[in-house]
Amino acid sequence: MDRKVFLSALFYLATVTITFQVAKSSNIPLNINTITLSFAGVVKNTAPSVVNIYTKVKIPPSRRKTLFNDPFFKRFFGDAFPGYPKRHDSQRQNSLGSGVLVSANGLIVTNQHVISGADEIMVVLNDRRQFDAQLIATDKKSDLSFLKIDTKEPLPYLKLTNSDNLKVGDLVLAIGNPFGVGQTVTNGIISALSRTGVGLSKLNAFIQTDAAINPGNSGGALVTLNGELAGINTAIFSNSGGSHGIGFAIPSNMVSAVLPGIKKYGKIIRGWLGASGHTLTQEIASSVGLTRPVGIIVASLHKKGGAARVGIKIGDIITKINDTEIFNENELAHRIASIPVGQTVQIKILRDGKSKIFTLNMAPAPEVPRRNLTKLIGDHPLSGCKIANMSPALAEELDSDPYIEGVIITEIKRGSFAERLGFRVNDIIRSLGSIEIKYVSNLERQLRKKRTQWQITVLRNGKFLNLVIK
Repeated sequence: MDRKVFLSALFYLATVTITFQVAKSSNIPLNINTITLSFAGVVKNTAPSVVNIYTKVKIPPSRRKTLFNDPFFKRFFGDAFPGYPKRHDSQRQNSLGSGVLVSANGLIVTNQHVISGADEIMVVLNDRRQFDAQLIATDKKSDLSFLKIDTKEPLPYLKLTNSDNLKVGDLVLAIGNPFGVGQTVTNGIISALSRTGVGLSKLNAFIQTDAAINPGNSGGALVTLNGELAGINTAIFSNSGGSHGIGFAIPSNMVSAVLPGIKKYGKIIRGWLGASGHTLTQEIASSVGLTRPVGIIVASLHKKGGAARVGIKIGDIITKINDTEIFNENELAHRIASIPVGQTVQIKILRDGKSKIFTLNMAPAPEVPRRNLTKLIGDHPLSGCKIANMSPALAEELDSDPYIEGVIITEIKRGSFAERLGFRVNDIIRSLGSIEIKYVSNLERQLRKKRTQWQITVLRNGKFLNLVIK
């Protein structure tokens, strides 16, 4: 063999060998099977735990003036005339959303706004079975509600991940029922964490994702690639109603924090700090020796709250909850609400230029005094009202100010004397005449006294109103 030909053949073989080794070591796809990427396995395992929710709301019959409403006509034909719109008739308005099974016995979490005002709630499983659902608990502050369906066999459910471990850039799947077309899956990444100030709820610091979320997805699952629940899809940022790549989900830790109370007591129980404050500005941060504005200046302390109990004072700057920095009031509220009752939390504060750490065992807001729910009857202006003693616990339930004391109106009978006089639910009765009202018992005592004139002071939406009734 010619020497030149031999060397050329040897070089060719060496090149082929090197190329093959590089391809092998670099994991370059060699066929269609190595190119294909699929979320099918994750979807198969998680989709059966996501349900569709349908609600029915009764709408009162129309009060439009028609021939049938004419008194002369009704005098002769009454309600029996064919086509006459009967009083008891009502229309039904259907709405829909999504939900997530979080236990094998049929416990479902969804958004509060999905089932708000519903007279009937129906759940449709992934396998198309339908069940009437019972509302267990609902919470406007966190936009969470819990439903229960009864089945004869255990149901698939999603395990909740620790949402504090999520990272920006993590792949996630959104599963729900957009536009009522049936269960749909979209994918995306986590775009941001701890989003506050988006006007969706008071307690949440949201997960932001670019996974397509559309109307009907609300209450559905935001799922990690290991098949765990990362959040509850809640809203989209859109001017048109369609997804523009900005969606928000309630972190799973908000669900985890209240799930024990739901399972044991059938109600939402969350920890309460009993402190509020103001976001730190750059000017204030510099004046206390901080290089950047991190923290909340404590401005209010409830004497029965956890913060006061462990020694936190007004003027302290809360900089961290556990290992998480706090930048605004909403984030502080979210972090506290995400810690289950009974669990300990470390609160780092700055006082007089020095850092200090307090350890707090999370406890719910106390019901002190007891609410003593009472229905008022008799010949007085508040007849037809249900009233209760204000407490931090009741304030949490009613989304009211926990620092306010007095007697609150929780319900007013339609058509009652109190309603006609203009009293409203959530009015705080502060005084009757010259007598300060602190408890239901002393209000009842004052109402039993005969008067020619009633002078009642109420607190409504932060303003005092003086009502004089003769």
